[in-house]
Amino acid sequence: MRTNRTILLLFAAITAYYVYLPIPGQVEEKWKLMITDSFFRSLSHLADLCELLGLKDYMGVMMFITVMEKVAPVTDERVQVTEEVFDGVDVVVYEPGQRQVGAGELRRAVIYLHGGGWCLGSSRMEPYDLLARTTVSELNAVVISVEYRLAPEHPFPAPFEDVYRGVKYFLQEHVLAHYSVDPARIAVSGDSAGGNLAAAVAQKLQQDPEQLVALKAQALLYPVLQVLDLNTPSYQQNQDMPILPRTLMVRFWSQYFTSDKTLFHAMMTNSHNSAKSAQLLKFVNWSSYLPESFQGAYRYNAPSLGAAAAEMDNGEEGPSSRPLFPFQAITDPRASPLLAPEGCLRPLPKAYILTCEYDVLRDDGVMYATRLQKAGVNVTHRHYGAGFHGALMFTVWPTEFQIAHRMTADYIAWLRENL
Repeated sequence: MRTNRTILLLFAAITAYYVYLPIPGQVEEKWKLMITDSFFRSLSHLADLCELLGLKDYMGVMMFITVMEKVAPVTDERVQVTEEVFDGVDVVVYEPGQRQVGAGELRRAVIYLHGGGWCLGSSRMEPYDLLARTTVSELNAVVISVEYRLAPEHPFPAPFEDVYRGVKYFLQEHVLAHYSVDPARIAVSGDSAGGNLAAAVAQKLQQDPEQLVALKAQALLYPVLQVLDLNTPSYQQNQDMPILPRTLMVRFWSQYFTSDKTLFHAMMTNSHNSAKSAQLLKFVNWSSYLPESFQGAYRYNAPSLGAAAAEMDNGEEGPSSRPLFPFQAITDPRASPLLAPEGCLRPLPKAYILTCEYDVLRDDGVMYATRLQKAGVNVTHRHYGAGFHGALMFTVWPTEFQIAHRMTADYIAWLRENL
């Protein structure tokens, strides 16, 4: 009996030690977040072990999250759901049930791009399905959720190209007419890596001379926007925070470009810049673009030029049909929208940018908001002092957080007023 009790106490102590994280006091529902994060960490450790043993690659194991969260996109009494193909790209289309629109009346539309570090995620995951249904019901809008190909099997620029191709198809006048969409009331939106793709799409569209229909708005939810400096104050402050520790974000970035571990190791030490990328560091200089309240006690040091980056930067560029070489790809605004010059930012549509204090990506969003405002773009920056990365997706029990519902309500309210 005493032995069993000792084993039980020991197991409880080990479990508590594993689950516990020193989460800042401002974060709400801390224990729920610790327990939620312990699942992600356990899966990450299993993924590391499987990759080490040669059983399965890291992202292949982590894909369990996507599979576990998938639901069948079905029509209900309020929302009509169909699965379509837009120019070779799978999309899920959400419309108001029974086409709740009067004769000649047109509706808003939101093109939504899911997150997941370009390597995970799906528009068919339950949180995205619920967000799409909420958007449709609250705004009487059409939502287009794009199912783009994922890295590392399909590295950059494949995910961007999928999204851009799908968006261009939808923005054709006859397609908009088919879905009763007002061409003057269309937004692109996305969270995390989806926010990255949304920002890149918005930039690319306004540079396309053949594009007749323009976006009215862009809504970027804790977006990832640059890869040149992975040591900003938010990367340093939140390197061990749930749900996106620095190591995982660096892994996402490196695998977006290549499966070569050389890039991952260079990024971990923030020494992945080359002579070609160094000249663009001015666009991500957080000492210039971060308000002092976000800089804290951190001091700016420009990322160094790593030996590996310098060596690989001297390599020959492959045929244009192949993916861009990693150290050239990191300077591409389609991967890092924050690198776009002011002239490319000035014509962009009004923006909603959501950032969270306890998120390695916080400073990306803050800097982009600053640069857009300086370029004359109408920007609403909504910062959550108690927020953490991915919070918007936690709306269903047992991983339901009150902050997720507030974020959703604020996001919908902005779209209602600005779209």
